[in-house]
Amino acid sequence: MINQQELPACPVETTLTLMGDRWKLLIVRDLLTGTKRFGELKKSLGGISQKVLTQHLRAMEGYHLVERKVYAEVPPKVEYSLTELGRSLKVIHDAMWQWGEEYKKKIMEQHTD
Repeated sequence: MINQQELPACPVETTLTLMGDRWKLLIVRDLLTGTKRFGELKKSLGGISQKVLTQHLRAMEGYHLVERKVYAEVPPKVEYSLTELGRSLKVIHDAMWQWGEEYKKKIMEQHTD
C-alpha cells in the first residue's frame, strides 16, 4: 500500500507512479467493462505473464484501485473489479482513447497525401 509521504509532489508524477505502465492501463481498460476473473484478464491482455499480471493486480489493489473478491469454492474463484477510485480513471482512459484515435487519423492522412 502506498502512503501520502511516498507520493510525488507533482500530480502528474503521482498519476504516472500509480498508472505509468502499459499493463496497468490495459487492466483498467478491461475492468471498466465490468468484473473479470484472472483468466479473462490474462487472455485479454495477450502477452502478459501470470507473474506480471499478479504483481500489477496486487499493486493496484494496494493503491485502492482494484478490488479482489475470493469465493470459497474448489477450485477457488477470484474476481477483480475496479473500486470507485479505480472507476474514476475512466476520464483518463477516455482521453487516451480519443487522443489515440485522433493520432491514428492524422498519421493516416499524412501518409495518404
